[in-house]
Amino acid sequence: MFDTILIANRGEIACRVIETARAMGLRSVAVHSDVDAGAKHVALADVAVSLGGASPAESYLRGDAIIEAAKATGAQAIHPGYGFLSENPDFVEAVETAGLTFIGPAASAIRKMGLKDAAKALMEEAGVPVVPGYHGRDQDPGHLEVEAERIGYPVLIKAVAGGGGKGMRLVESPAGFVDGLERAKAEARTAFGNDAVLIEKFVEKPRHIEVQVFGDGTSALHLFERDCSLQRRHQKVIEEAPAPGMTEEMRAAMGAAAVRAAQAIGYKGAGTVEFIVDGSDGLRPDGFWFMEMNTRLQVEHPVTEAITGVDLVEWQIRVASGEALPARQEDLGISGHAFEARLYAEDVPAGFLPATGTLTHLRFPDDVRADSGVRAGDTISPYYDPMIAKLVVHGPTRAVALRQLARGLRDTRVAGTVTNLAFLAALAGHEGFAAGEVDTGLIARDLDALTAEPEDNPRARALAALVAAGLVDRTDPLTGFALWQPLAHTVTLLEGETEHVLRLSVEGPGHVDIAQDGVTIAARHEPSGWRLNGQPAAPFAQAGEVITVFDDCGRRYVVPDLLDRAGAAGAGANITLAPMPGRVVSVNVSPGQMVTAGDRLVVLEAMKMEHTMTAWRDGVIAEVLTRDGAQVEAGAPLIRLEDEEAAEA
Repeated sequence: MFDTILIANRGEIACRVIETARAMGLRSVAVHSDVDAGAKHVALADVAVSLGGASPAESYLRGDAIIEAAKATGAQAIHPGYGFLSENPDFVEAVETAGLTFIGPAASAIRKMGLKDAAKALMEEAGVPVVPGYHGRDQDPGHLEVEAERIGYPVLIKAVAGGGGKGMRLVESPAGFVDGLERAKAEARTAFGNDAVLIEKFVEKPRHIEVQVFGDGTSALHLFERDCSLQRRHQKVIEEAPAPGMTEEMRAAMGAAAVRAAQAIGYKGAGTVEFIVDGSDGLRPDGFWFMEMNTRLQVEHPVTEAITGVDLVEWQIRVASGEALPARQEDLGISGHAFEARLYAEDVPAGFLPATGTLTHLRFPDDVRADSGVRAGDTISPYYDPMIAKLVVHGPTRAVALRQLARGLRDTRVAGTVTNLAFLAALAGHEGFAAGEVDTGLIARDLDALTAEPEDNPRARALAALVAAGLVDRTDPLTGFALWQPLAHTVTLLEGETEHVLRLSVEGPGHVDIAQDGVTIAARHEPSGWRLNGQPAAPFAQAGEVITVFDDCGRRYVVPDLLDRAGAAGAGANITLAPMPGRVVSVNVSPGQMVTAGDRLVVLEAMKMEHTMTAWRDGVIAEVLTRDGAQVEAGAPLIRLEDEEAAEA
């Protein structure tokens, strides 16, 4: 067993590996970019080495610098986490050439599963069921279109080097094939440097069920299944284990197929075999097909750990050090049910755009496992994945665990950036999801309801006004004293685009009436704290002009600077702004060009995904304010349309 491990990653997975290494008595080495110099994983490690730079290419993808850091700090092994270099066979070989141990599979196993088309052919040979489709090398658009017709619509176009939903497009009819192919290839080229695609039959009511496998290079076993069907745009949102509705017959069939897949490539370490499952008529042993194998630890591995009691990172380290499999298949069993929800910095009303910001407040419930790589005061930067935490719960039954998840989400407190917390809570309370009616289309079908604005909350707004007025901590006997009448305050709050004007009448110490639109909230300070209309006030946090009331998964109020607002009035009405920091992939218009509403203006790449900016009205392009390849900040002007009056003239 080695005594020092370097973690070639960042964020929550780096923290996760460091914690297990410490529990095993091992020394840990962190690497970091300039942006991450003060990050949580750096603070947790015994030693930290700077890689420089900010972007992944300048830091976490520098395999040579990582290997040098391992040698310089006395690390004998490198754990890659997931993402970055975890599935890079060239990096694995470089690690081994340097005389170090790679905590993961052999380079040959990664290569065999690295391209989806070759992997599917290999799985067919191993007797693993594969989805009907085209996995050939002929990438001529006309040939691919003919193959799509042969398979039958709807079809999925998928990057052969893909992952995480990148380079993937659903095409429902021949009319959309050419555009879908172009966009899939462009995204694959940007994300993977390889625009080759395959085409698969799209299962009408698909479920995404994956099996956790573990091998020692000779033999393999499985640690049962996870259901990852709750997805949006092929990105997993909430995962659970075991899969709802799973039968013992199908579990045995899927487990056996996954083990065959792992043994066919001599797999070593933790891996995941992903299957697409037809959920239209229950779960059947003949209704699942191989999609791909992830030759690394998965983000959702904690739900497997929760139901099996196994520390998968510990197993990885032990097997990498030369031990055989730590258990036999018959030793493993399922206990209870677990869920994992991915908390992201995302602007849900703006279409789930990744967000940035400094976390001014962050607190998780004590009875929820929160795997997080950030703390209060840390910044979500534009350079990396915007995940804040993975919230994991475990209960004796699915119903109990789901209630724990819903409560855990409600009790999570985060401020300083917009998040998907309310969206996750809506999913946890979804009747169909609670009934086990899960498939990959659930979110899309009910998106409007899941992203609906929360009901009006006068009590939360009244508390924010109390905070904004500086009265929440002022309960001394002279507060509000006036000779002839109560002291009055007027407070203006912005809640999204809505402006609220509230009038506060201070009647005496700890006695405030807050009125808006004919509704009055009585705020009274008692020994136990403030009460609003007799109910305890919710917790809150204030950072500058932003007040977050932790009710309804967090309601954000801004105290506006009226002078700034006056100066900005009317500005930018014809300008398309960058919704997030990113790189301009392409500018699709030029000055003087006529456009109609919905036409593509600019394609922006941010946080590994492409986002298309479209014209919001008919008009004429007045100015192009950016260029291909430009790095832009959130709010940067990109395209300006001529004034409507000028266009008409």
